[in-house]
Amino acid sequence: MFEMFLEGFASVLTIETIAYILGGVALGLIFGSIPGLTATMAIAITLPITFGMEPISAMSLLMGLYIGGVSGGLVPAILLNLPGTPSSIATTFDGYPMAQKGQAGPAFGYAILFSFLGGLLSIIVLMLLAPPLAKLALEFGPFEYFAITIFALTMISSLSGGSLIKGLLSGLLGIALAMVGSAPIDAFPRFTFGFKDLNAGFQLLPVLIGLFAVSEIIKSSEAKLKKGQSVKYKLKGFGFSVKDFFKQGWNGLRSSLIGIGIGILPGIGGGTANIIAYVTAKNQSKKPEEFGKGIPDGVVASESANNAAVGGALVPLISLGIPGDTVTALLLGGLILHGLSPGPLLIENNGDVVYGIFAALIIANFFMIALLFWGMRVFTKVLSIPQYILLPIILVLCVVGAIGVNNRLFDAGALLFFGILGYAMLKLDFPITPVILGFILGPLAETNLRRGLMYSKGDFTPFLTQPIAAVFLSLALLSVLFKIRSNYKKKRDHDSNHTISL
Repeated sequence: MFEMFLEGFASVLTIETIAYILGGVALGLIFGSIPGLTATMAIAITLPITFGMEPISAMSLLMGLYIGGVSGGLVPAILLNLPGTPSSIATTFDGYPMAQKGQAGPAFGYAILFSFLGGLLSIIVLMLLAPPLAKLALEFGPFEYFAITIFALTMISSLSGGSLIKGLLSGLLGIALAMVGSAPIDAFPRFTFGFKDLNAGFQLLPVLIGLFAVSEIIKSSEAKLKKGQSVKYKLKGFGFSVKDFFKQGWNGLRSSLIGIGIGILPGIGGGTANIIAYVTAKNQSKKPEEFGKGIPDGVVASESANNAAVGGALVPLISLGIPGDTVTALLLGGLILHGLSPGPLLIENNGDVVYGIFAALIIANFFMIALLFWGMRVFTKVLSIPQYILLPIILVLCVVGAIGVNNRLFDAGALLFFGILGYAMLKLDFPITPVILGFILGPLAETNLRRGLMYSKGDFTPFLTQPIAAVFLSLALLSVLFKIRSNYKKKRDHDSNHTISL
């Protein structure tokens, strides 16, 4: 294996291939940092260009785009409270408050360094543990996937803020929105009300950008638009001490492992990994009340997990030919385009290309940390742009990004609709994140429920008796009960303190 790895490195250590990796990372960072333009779009646009390239050069370029696209989302998440990609949703929770407190430098430092470390760890796992981990994921059937999805949906209870009821209602709204359009498996149209444009349902990007970006733009326009502010921060190295780094060690490692694990499971990806890692960090913290107010732990958890999901998602792609998310589905097309057959025989038949991909990922990860660190001082100057100039530009980019997914003008209307919906939720103090979680996980739960019922001929018992499924459903129930107990205890303590003060 070591010899193959050296051969892989040798195959990419050419001026041409290094230039492709560097260009891919730079372009990916640009796409990731502009809300609405994602790694998926970057790879989709670039894929036809790779047709005439050698397989190693082509895959090296695509890997650079992948790494850059996922990492670039942290820039608008920290500076503008806009997740550049679904993978950076949770980065906004504490990254933006840190920037508002004049800690943009440390926020970038934590995000960049732990993005690098999470990605590097996932690449090592990809190289060393791909076959056994892929076999484990292959054993999961519809019963297990349904249970895992239900368990992930219970994360809504931890993202509900002060009101569990409002959080659950937001989550149910997300599931309801995901049910608009053709049903999974039989493609029967639902809740379309005769509008043909709704047959395809709502796309994730218009929903995401509308709820998070457009709603913020509308909210910002309520007040007098600011002329802009210069972000002042002292930055030595990454903006934090070695002691601070080691304080975040376990948080970063745990979040990276969560990202790798979720990345391996097909269809879930970094968009869910960063939220679950954030919730886990909050639940395990000794000071959970500080989350959402600008604490480095939240930034570390989110960025470690979303970059670690990159290597995780490539495990089933390379070992089994199963894409883990939309980006790896495009990468699957890239492999096939160059005459490679993803699956168990890929490493045996095309070991030079596979280990070249591993080497390209490692090099791309180093380029990512260098480019982001070099550009940190430039990125923080974004806040000095007057809002009356910045907000219209962001809105235009949001519209372009929403339309660019499927070239449908309808998506621009959907973007505006979800922007107004998000603004209304903000005004009524409803959390927005559970809507996204419900929207992403709802279809997964429904699809696997229907597959499981078809497999068991309508009998729900296997969902409760299959060992792995039973464990995850039990964890889901315990998670909800724990949240109810926690809320009850807080209410009791509050009432007790109020009585004493009287």
